[in-house]
Amino acid sequence: MRKSRKRNLAAALSNRKIQDNLRDGLPYPYTVQDGTDYISAMLSADENETFAFAVTADGKVIGSIGVFRQGNIHRQTAELGYYIAEEYWGKGVMTEAVKQICEYVFDKSEIIRIYAEPFAHNVASCRVLEKAGFQYEGTLRSNAVKNGKVIDMKMYSLLKAGV
Repeated sequence: MRKSRKRNLAAALSNRKIQDNLRDGLPYPYTVQDGTDYISAMLSADENETFAFAVTADGKVIGSIGVFRQGNIHRQTAELGYYIAEEYWGKGVMTEAVKQICEYVFDKSEIIRIYAEPFAHNVASCRVLEKAGFQYEGTLRSNAVKNGKVIDMKMYSLLKAGV
């Protein structure tokens, strides 16, 4: 990946508004080297377990999206995660990316259920999932600690057609 694309990725993830809506573990500030390491990890991941793609618009990388297979009795279930640069919020880009990756995963694997667990206060992310056809299943009360606060998460899922 070109250095400019890695810089775009680093700039998006160095935004506190984005980091505050993601799980912990991402470095802050997020550097070009962090982006390089992430891309290397995704490229070397098992293609039947991890489905990860860059989200692009206007000829540049503006985010990332991935579907990650779960294990054991949940082996046909996968978790969806994503983020997008703030300047692209509210433009339908992520909704389209979610639709595309879900279609891809259902077509290329035996996964039958894709789920996402956005923070309950992240109304925009919940809306992305709803517009992409996900069904709200319920609230996971006091399910996470983020920035020192106990918060709720919402559970959404999309099932493969015919299941």
